[in-house]
This record gives sequence, C-alpha cells and structure tokens, in this order.
Amino acid sequence: MANFLFFTISLCMLLTFGIIEAAPKDALITHLPGFNGTFPSKHYAGYVTNINNKNKNNNGGKKLFYYFVESERKAWKDPVVLWLNGGPGCSSMDGFVYEHGPFTFEEGKPKGSLPRLRLNPYSWSKVSNIIYLDSPAGVGFSYWKYSSTRTTGDIETASDTHEFLLKWFKQFPEFISNPFYISGESYAGIYVPTLASEVIKGIKNGVKPIINFKGYMVGNGVTDGKFDGNALVPFAHGMSLISNNIFEQVHSSCKGNYDNPVGKSCNQNLQLVYAAIDGLNVYDILEPCYHAPGTQGNTSLPLSFQQLGESERPLPVRKRIFGRAWPFRAPVRDGLVPLWPQLSQGISVPCVNDEVATIWLNNKEVRDAIHAKPPSVTGGPWVLCTGAIHYEHDAGSMIPYHKNLTLQGYRALIYSGDHDMCVPFTGTQEWTRSLGYKIVDEWRSWHSKGQVAGYLQGYDNNLTFLTVKGSGHTVPEYKPQEALDFYRRWLEGKPI
Repeated sequence: MANFLFFTISLCMLLTFGIIEAAPKDALITHLPGFNGTFPSKHYAGYVTNINNKNKNNNGGKKLFYYFVESERKAWKDPVVLWLNGGPGCSSMDGFVYEHGPFTFEEGKPKGSLPRLRLNPYSWSKVSNIIYLDSPAGVGFSYWKYSSTRTTGDIETASDTHEFLLKWFKQFPEFISNPFYISGESYAGIYVPTLASEVIKGIKNGVKPIINFKGYMVGNGVTDGKFDGNALVPFAHGMSLISNNIFEQVHSSCKGNYDNPVGKSCNQNLQLVYAAIDGLNVYDILEPCYHAPGTQGNTSLPLSFQQLGESERPLPVRKRIFGRAWPFRAPVRDGLVPLWPQLSQGISVPCVNDEVATIWLNNKEVRDAIHAKPPSVTGGPWVLCTGAIHYEHDAGSMIPYHKNLTLQGYRALIYSGDHDMCVPFTGTQEWTRSLGYKIVDEWRSWHSKGQVAGYLQGYDNNLTFLTVKGSGHTVPEYKPQEALDFYRRWLEGKPI
C-alpha cells in the first residue's frame, strides 16, 4: 500500500510539472460523422501495438483497438471500467453503439446517408470512465499481422489483454490511481475472470504500472459447461414455453442431465423441447424475431446482411450474435469454439439486424475520425462478429476462477437478463449458489424508477447475483435505465 501511495503521489507530481504528458494527443477524437453537438466528455481512440511480442506465431503483429470515453462526472476520480463483448469474436464497439456508449442511433433506416447519432441519457460514462476494447486481435478494428494461422484462446487472450492494460495505463498515466473494474457479457464470462486473474498475478509480481484493481462484473456470461448446458430446460418450463408433460418426460428420461444426453428416450424428449421453442428470439423471448422475406419465420434459417429487408419495427432492431450454435445443443466445451460465421458459412444470426452499426462503422470518414485503420490494413470491413480467427476454449470452467477472485476480496456482480434463452439465468443462479457462500442479503427485489426492476441475492465474499426483469441477453440494450441504476450503485458501493 505504501509503495502504491508513493507511486500515485509521484505520478501526480510528474503530471503537474509536465514531465509526463497525460493522454496521447493523437488519440483525441474531435468529431464524429453523424453527430452534431458537443461531446459531454473527452473521447480517445487508437491502437496499442505489438501485443504479446514473445509469441512465436505473432512476431509483434497484434494491434488492439480501443475507444476510451472519459466520465462525464469527475473523470479524475471516477472508476475506469474495461468493457468486453463476447462471441468469442464479437466487437466491443457493439457495446459502444448499441448498449451503454455515449451515443445512440436515431431510429429509422438511413436513406443514402449516414445514420444519425444522439446523446444517450443512460450512458455508463455518466458515472465512470470506460474503455471499449476489440479483443482478441482479429476482432472488430483490431488486427493481426505477420501470422497466417491467427489461432488464439482464453489463456492467450487474457495475457494479451493484460499487456494491453499495462501499455494503455502508460499512455494514460493520469488514470492509474483510479479504481479499476473489468466488465463484459456473454462469452466475456470467460474473458473477464481469466483477465482478472492475470491482473492480480501482475499486481502480486510487482509488474508496473500497478493497476488499482477492485473487482469485476459479468452479464449473462458463459461460465461452466454443466451449469450452462443444463439451464435451458428449467428455463423453458419456468417461462411456460414447454408443458408440464414435456418437462416431466424430459426430466425423467434425462435424469436432469440435458447437457450431455444419454439414451434414445432422452434425446427424443429433448427434441420436443427444441420444437416447442423454435421460432423464438433466442436473445429475448419477449422480442419479435427479425425475418428476411422468404424465411417464413424459421429461426433455423439465418439471414445474410445482403438479404435484409424491412423489419417489424424501426431500426435499430438487432439482438446480438453469441458466436456459437447456442442455446440448444452446444454449451461451451474445451477445444476449438466454432464462431458463428464458421458454423453458418458466413451468414448472420437469426433474429439479428445490425445494419445501422455496419453502415456507420464502415464509413471512411467515421473510421478516420476514430483513428481506425482502413480495411486494407485490418483485413476487411468491420463486422459485428468475425469468423476470421481460430479460437480455443482452454481455460475450463470459470467457477474456480470466481472462487479464487472473490476469496481474495475482489468484488463481483453477476447479473442476468431474465428473458435471455441464450445463457439462461437459471444456470447462472445455480453456479453462483454452488460456490457455497453464506447468504448475507436474502432474495429480494431491487427497484428503478420506483418499480421492481429485478431480484438479487447477496453472498459473503462480495459476490452478488442479480436479475433484470424483462431483459434479454444484452441488458444495457434492453433495459438501459435499469442497467445504469445498478451499475452506478454497485460502483459506488451502495446497496442495489
């Protein structure tokens, strides 16, 4: 602690007298095409380069893209939060443009011009500094030179992202003393705890700069093959998507093991479950499913971007890709994780329309404004989720990671949109309970706008499980005000 205080005081003195220059000037964003107005805080974007220089397959070719938004409140003291979208293979600009970034798109399909932006009243930058990172290399605007294989995995991604953070804080030294949190959703349920473990290891080993890490947050996160894989059937039954008879048949024949079904009877009864939920929007069972003309509402028929027609609602309508054949038959297992474009031969996910972001982020003026390299350098246009890398799930279950992190005193908020069928809350509720921690805040409702917004259960060792009522897979997109409410309260250490 004394060393950290000395480092912080010394850093402040160096910044004050101009010996260290704060925030690289060439990363500052001065305007954004499609937005007319004044930024509510400073924005920066660019690359941290030569990540994982010692990787024999890399030769210093990894270039990780970030977009950094300073807090609109007190940037000099508010927490710094890293945001990671999942996939694996999905861009964190997804979170920036569709979830909790400083802007939202104006509704309506663009007609020969760029989509228009307006300020987001529920941006997480209202209460925190936030870094949106495209990770791993090869995702979004990040790219990977000098390698033909572009193979990575959980462990290497955590190591690369830790290196990114160390280099980023050297570029933005004025933020090194701020409380730091790691957050993300979906497959970032793997990214977040593995990265947190790397950060802690670096702190213990005295790696400079010393990051002021305080905790982490995961939304609808992939965690454990058994718990995630067995979550769908009880979720479908509890949501009245399958009958009591179907549930009793599948429960009896599978003996509660839906993740790795054994026997003809179990498999036949599981088909009844899949048939019953066919046609639903997997990312939010309450939302309509976007269909292109001619698909007849069959969610087994993905859409290509070129096929997009008029949606049932004004744009932006899109519920994001998970990156694997979720949720029915493929909880994440060890080994190669097929990305969605690889599974579907380059076509998109059912129920999804990400047209607006694709148009805006592939505009040359926009890319220039945010300092993103051209497609000729990054390997192609920006896509929501890439199929251009090979990704290995090599970290196993996240439950030991969570236990290790929370037993060391780091704060953890695990939240779930309760109408997500992609990573159902039923599995998340079960694995948090499986840690065996004492309940210190009994199951209760929490409120936003004077209304019940969800439920939570608080455990010993700073672990909280929270649901968001009526939300789908990407909570800040479906319930932006509620998301900002619990985010602010949790960061401030106040009761939710």
